[in-house]
Amino acid sequence: MKTRNAVIIGGLLAGAVTTAAMFAGRKTGTLGKTLDRDSVDWIDGLTGSRAVIGDAGTSAIELANHLGASVAFAALYPPMRRALPSVPPAVLGALYGTALYVVNIAGVAPLLGITEGEVRAGSRKAIERWSVHLLQTIITALAIERLADDLHQPSRDVATA
Repeated sequence: MKTRNAVIIGGLLAGAVTTAAMFAGRKTGTLGKTLDRDSVDWIDGLTGSRAVIGDAGTSAIELANHLGASVAFAALYPPMRRALPSVPPAVLGALYGTALYVVNIAGVAPLLGITEGEVRAGSRKAIERWSVHLLQTIITALAIERLADDLHQPSRDVATA
């Protein structure tokens, strides 16, 4: 399968698994308030969506956003793989997940008001958020590695293809 298709499938799979893990974690008490719920609150705060489409509708919007972001982040895995071909996929996925966590959750999310910031959130919540990012990016890496048959070939320049 072409890498671009593997990226889409891998990103959607990782997004679905992390959504299920956050849901299960909340329901079992293993996780506290997860990032997807913070995002639902943020969307509602900006748009008043719960009053119009309810919590389920707002959650559906957040899920679509989460899956789209997961695919977008998955698109960055192939160039990393080509740049670091000797790093095992799970390790590269974990490094990528850590980088995404630092940039997006510790950096951007508090600036946008999605989260309270990792220091204020406390170590438990920060570790939960980081763990979910590791889960997502390791699944992404393993799925793309398994599905893409052209991943390890040099990328072709669009202008010369």
